[in-house]
Amino acid sequence: MKASKIAYKPVGFALGAVSGMAARAVFKQTWKMLGHDDDAPGATDEERTWGEVLLATALQGAIFAAIKAAVDRGGATVVRRLTGTWPG
Repeated sequence: MKASKIAYKPVGFALGAVSGMAARAVFKQTWKMLGHDDDAPGATDEERTWGEVLLATALQGAIFAAIKAAVDRGGATVVRRLTGTWPG
């Protein structure tokens, strides 16, 4: 395993945590903007419909994936600029 890849591991973990927190905040605001309750429904929320649960889950997954990819890609780009090698 390349040294740059090993050195990037802690950075990747930190970026993952940051992207998770950012995704959670973006999803919460998006869910509110769509005119739903403050909290998105969970899979076992008896008060919510199937459609609402599935919509919330799909939206949350899409937002999380997009933000994680953007943060990971940005982090790798910064590492390449600093070290000259791509961490992946």
